Amino acid sequence: MAALARRWLDKFAADVLLADMRALITGSAGFIGFHLARRLLAEGWKVTGLDGMTAYYDVGLKEARHAILEAQPGFAAHRVMLEDFEALSAAVRAARPEVIVHLAAQAGVRHSLEHPRAYLDANLTGTFNLLETARQTPPRHLLIASTSSVYGANTAMPFAETDGADHPMTFYAATKKAAETMSHAYSHLWGLPTTALRFFTVYGPWGRPDMALFKFVDAIDHDRPIELYNRGEMARDFTYIDDLIEALVRLIGVVPELGRPVEGAVDSLSPAAPWRVVNIGRGAPAKLAAFVEAIETAMGRAAKRELLPMQTGDVASTFADTRLLEALTGYRPQTPLGEGVEAFWTWYRDHYRRLGQALG
Repeated sequence: MAALARRWLDKFAADVLLADMRALITGSAGFIGFHLARRLLAEGWKVTGLDGMTAYYDVGLKEARHAILEAQPGFAAHRVMLEDFEALSAAVRAARPEVIVHLAAQAGVRHSLEHPRAYLDANLTGTFNLLETARQTPPRHLLIASTSSVYGANTAMPFAETDGADHPMTFYAATKKAAETMSHAYSHLWGLPTTALRFFTVYGPWGRPDMALFKFVDAIDHDRPIELYNRGEMARDFTYIDDLIEALVRLIGVVPELGRPVEGAVDSLSPAAPWRVVNIGRGAPAKLAAFVEAIETAMGRAAKRELLPMQTGDVASTFADTRLLEALTGYRPQTPLGEGVEAFWTWYRDHYRRLGQALG
């Protein structure tokens, strides 16, 4: 781990044993939360996982993730909706976490077009409740998941943390930007060290069924056409899940300090609070055509393509500036697209074959 990221962990370890380090993860049955919890448990952390098990996508997949975590020593699961302030605050008080990683949210750009209130409730009310509980039971570091979607109508590439992000294209993006600004206010008012994390198109094993990779693989596997919006003329900064988790774990140890910007990059550290925002992406956008070709290669099958117009709220390209992440952690995601896609296909094939056998 980079020296800067080790600084806080070494300082903390001087007071308590590594095995006593406590994390609370919201959305622990979700794609990223599951992988983060599994990584921290493997490193000896005690992890409290909170998840509401909402039915936005297959709850069975969420339960399967949690079952793996519950088989590990040091994991405690709680079924809690973020909108339930009393239950949330009680769980946080009981956990006494050194670190809180807030990953729970209503996700999905397209879903927000038809069900905006779900985003209001989960992403705004839920984040407010989480911030209130963190104020009452302060962690050493609060990390809050955001999204590359906050860059919205920006056209200058790559997207840098210090760029304006004031023109969201969807209500989903608007709620995530609002969560960032709410967390900044709490950081300023209550001295709560906070890092907002802008994720760029995360993919990999145990991924969400509403994401492009899962949808494309499932369609090809069942001989259905895949839907390519903007006639496939899109580019995304695809970030493999293991790379994202490595970056996130390193950032846990890089606690923002007011007035102490990092050297070696333009920092997003606030002038008024121990708060910063950090992109987590590979910094290497891939055309959608290359993404589909990687899937076809992994599966050994050709896709049937249905070319569609650009969908409302979508953007043509995303591209992460990773210089701040590298300056803070000494790390940048680098898993090749083909390798990551093949890993997903292996998981998908094995998981759903086993599931099919069990159901049969």
